[in-house]
Amino acid sequence: MTLTRLLGVLLALALLPASSSAQGSSSVFDFLNLPTSSHAMALGGKNLSLIEDDASLIFQNPALMSSVSDKTLNLNFLTYMQGSKAGNISYVQAQGERGTWSAMAQFVGYGDMDETDSEGNIIGTERMLDMNISGGYSYLLSDRWAGGVSGKFLYSYYAGYSSIALAVDLGLNYYNSDKDFSFSVVAANLGGQVSAFGEIAESLPMDLQLGLSKGLGQLPVRVHLTFYDMFRWSKDYYYNPDGNLNGFQIFLNHLNLGADITLYQGRFWLGLGYNFRRGQEMKAGGSSHAAGLTLGAGINIKKLKLGVAYGNYHIGAPTLSFTLAYSFAKEKKNTAKNTITQTKTE
Repeated sequence: MTLTRLLGVLLALALLPASSSAQGSSSVFDFLNLPTSSHAMALGGKNLSLIEDDASLIFQNPALMSSVSDKTLNLNFLTYMQGSKAGNISYVQAQGERGTWSAMAQFVGYGDMDETDSEGNIIGTERMLDMNISGGYSYLLSDRWAGGVSGKFLYSYYAGYSSIALAVDLGLNYYNSDKDFSFSVVAANLGGQVSAFGEIAESLPMDLQLGLSKGLGQLPVRVHLTFYDMFRWSKDYYYNPDGNLNGFQIFLNHLNLGADITLYQGRFWLGLGYNFRRGQEMKAGGSSHAAGLTLGAGINIKKLKLGVAYGNYHIGAPTLSFTLAYSFAKEKKNTAKNTITQTKTE
């Protein structure tokens, strides 16, 4: 399949759910929008064009698998609402000279909830959880283009009600190491419910995203722009207390900004980001403390990588993300894939 045809297929599949998604503003399995990477969270929470040896980024773009070291195990833990626990695990392994596959799992546990009768008496407890089990594959189409796909099995259980869904993420990345420029497009959560919570099926949080990352010449700085939720442009979807949301404000609801600094030949990074929609919604909810702002740092020690990030995703408490990754591979073989990967991650 040619690159032009692949791009056409990706965009066609991405646009298929656009008309149905525009029919309603609600969706299920929204836990898929929670950050899965400390580095991406530090850059505002969403990033699909960051070229790093970071397995946690493949949750946001399966094409980025091609930049991850062989036999890498990645763990991420997220503090969320009080009593909740969230995290993910991923494993990435090379296949041949240009292929890479991965296995991933993501979960959010909301703790126990009291079950009461009609008079308010506690008669038991119920558990609530969300889960995503997925697998992916990416392929280096050329020295600069990589494509990827991941399939998801989604399960949610809330106090006796459950739902199952199947979904696919499609990703494409272009990376020019000479100009330190990266561009990505992702069609996320394409699919639907196999079984609904009730009689009426609900839509998944389908999303078309575009991402740009650019280094600033000799400076060890990269800037990142991510455009997301590209299916929804009606002001009815966004917080609009005055009813006069203009076109520019709607545009900002789709924009995520970030910048990071890499030091000591990539061994250490610092990141800062801002998400306009989250900042506005958090302020409306009563949280004005660094609403929409995120920051983080990480360190790479040979095969070991550590990262931490801070942000606000709930008015009750700040959110922290912790990432730990380790590559079990021996010395890299001199293959085309490893040569390209080495170029991308230096």
